[in-house]
Amino acid sequence: MSSVFLGLPGVPGPAADTGVGHLTGDRPFPAAARDALGNSRLRRNLAHATSTIRGKRARVVGEVPDWEALRDAGSAIKTATMARLPELLEQLEANVTARGGVVHWARDAAEANRIVTALVQAKGVDEVVKVKSMATQEIGLNEALEAAGIAALETDLAELIVQLAHDKPSHILVPAIHRGRAEIREIFAEHMAGVDTDALTDEPAVLAAAARTHLRAAFLRARVAISGANFGVAETGTLTVVESEGNGRMCLTLPETLITVMGIEKVVPTWRDLEVFLQLLPRSSTGERMNPYTSTWAGVTPGDGPQEFHLVLLDNGRTRALADEVGRAALHCIRCSACLNVCPVYERTGGHAYGSVYPGPIGAVLTPQLTGLTGGSDPNDSLPYASSLCGACYDVCPVKINIPDLLVQLRAEHTEAHAGAHRVPTPEAAAMAAAAWVMAEPSRFATAGRAASAGRHGIRKGRPMLPLPPPLSGWTASRDLPSPPRETFRDWWARTRGEQP
Repeated sequence: MSSVFLGLPGVPGPAADTGVGHLTGDRPFPAAARDALGNSRLRRNLAHATSTIRGKRARVVGEVPDWEALRDAGSAIKTATMARLPELLEQLEANVTARGGVVHWARDAAEANRIVTALVQAKGVDEVVKVKSMATQEIGLNEALEAAGIAALETDLAELIVQLAHDKPSHILVPAIHRGRAEIREIFAEHMAGVDTDALTDEPAVLAAAARTHLRAAFLRARVAISGANFGVAETGTLTVVESEGNGRMCLTLPETLITVMGIEKVVPTWRDLEVFLQLLPRSSTGERMNPYTSTWAGVTPGDGPQEFHLVLLDNGRTRALADEVGRAALHCIRCSACLNVCPVYERTGGHAYGSVYPGPIGAVLTPQLTGLTGGSDPNDSLPYASSLCGACYDVCPVKINIPDLLVQLRAEHTEAHAGAHRVPTPEAAAMAAAAWVMAEPSRFATAGRAASAGRHGIRKGRPMLPLPPPLSGWTASRDLPSPPRETFRDWWARTRGEQP
């Protein structure tokens, strides 16, 4: 599949430039998560926000009698799309071009940033307005534009909060989910030019009005806008952005030039397919029956909207994931964030602990797929372990991505990569080898069971065992090791059945 895809005219290779953009943090997940767990305000903000979104989602999903059939349809469409992605991308390019747009192919983050920066510079402007976009966050576009002397103004309210605070997004849908209302009021008062601090309160309506006033002048003077895309329809060359505030609509219609950066996996074959996702996405993401603003456009329409349109199709490791028959399921993601809102790990650590712009369960799968696992000390190698494998993410995923299975596969791949990169076995590998030797022969396994039961002497009934010594202490540091039973199953069987199991 990968070789076919790479054979497309102008289609780049599979490698992702992991040194550019926001796909890798500077610390492994366990270290970052430990710090996050110590922040009580962060945990309080996350618990309130995720529980609210979960409740809204449950109510609107419960209204749809064929919700499971919709999920099946979404999954089937994504599977079929990935199977013929090269063909659909060519079709999308042809239809965008036929309608007056220009298509660019970017093999990685660095190339995408160069393309967009050059397009903005060609218009002779030093400021652009932006629609909320995970793809541009992924490639670090704002930083690339800033380095070229171009200011990128985020217009989504949550993205604006993060930008003003010089912070990083911590959620796919609600980037400022880790911030409370009082914090947002402080950010606006300190960083938003021209705001009336005396009249500014932490009421949501007041904060939204302040942001609206701040952004209005930028919308009216902007000549270039940059967006992402939720979907691209190959059949017609149509791009789609869904949002809740209307700021995206202003960016997509007012400027003279529109530049859209879209991951290659966002393509769908037909308008009928789009119908399925426009039912699945709003209910799964914001708990709404439909998005208040659904914007679609195809190329350029004389006298109406932007008169110059550029579509940048981004690879950045996606063909790496596509080449993996199992792992390509991660590319089915429609960025609804439902899995984050039900994940017990994310709810307690927040998104920054993951290091990547894609946090939570899907980020733990997608990020290592895009960057690759090294088997070494790369922070992304720890992400497949940032999960309890409880399965809640699979239950709510609108396109039925089996995230727990993918995480288990990535853990196995990481183990294999580590074994290949290190000749000296780790303590964990040595312990597993010893366990395998014990379990390979019934008599050895029975002896080990009796030894464990004998070791319970002195342990109070019902109380967990004390932490184990190194190197096993790494396991018991975060888990209670239960006390062994007084009698092994084998001994019980022999006593009650009169025979050895």
